[in-house]
Amino acid sequence: MTIDPLSQGRMLARYNAWAGNMIFAAAAKLPEGEVTKPRQSVFKSIAHMLNHIYVIGRVFQAHLEGRPHGYRARNTPGHPPLEELRSAQAELDAWYVALSDALTPLTAEEAVRFDYIGGGEGVMTRAQILLHIVNHGTYHRGFVADFFYQIPVQPPATDLTVFLRDAPPKLD
Repeated sequence: MTIDPLSQGRMLARYNAWAGNMIFAAAAKLPEGEVTKPRQSVFKSIAHMLNHIYVIGRVFQAHLEGRPHGYRARNTPGHPPLEELRSAQAELDAWYVALSDALTPLTAEEAVRFDYIGGGEGVMTRAQILLHIVNHGTYHRGFVADFFYQIPVQPPATDLTVFLRDAPPKLD
């Protein structure tokens, strides 16, 4: 079986948007104060962790567009209200879906050069950046799920298998 990398990228971009939406929807239903309650984590709270996912998405969006991103750290000291962050993340996710749809075999392998926020030069292909965004979001949503268990509340299932079962993407 041959797997078309561009189709996989389009599927993963849609999965990432779906999984983020699932987490934001569940976070909106948490008891008052739980989204901003301080947690034992480098990212302080559920909202701050979700903000970090957003910030990194914006950083790499800027890299892909060849422009400065303006961030001096991998997160901001504060974060917007949850609904504002949810809306901004949904808009960014739509941008990544559109990017995945526009990639061609040639543009997917195009090298993007950038400077890391922590210092040093980086180079990744557009396809690698897309994969990083998906992987990064999955990783940090796992932390958010752990925070849910600490409340204790059952987090939503955001596995790729659940996405493929419940919201199979149309890639045509």
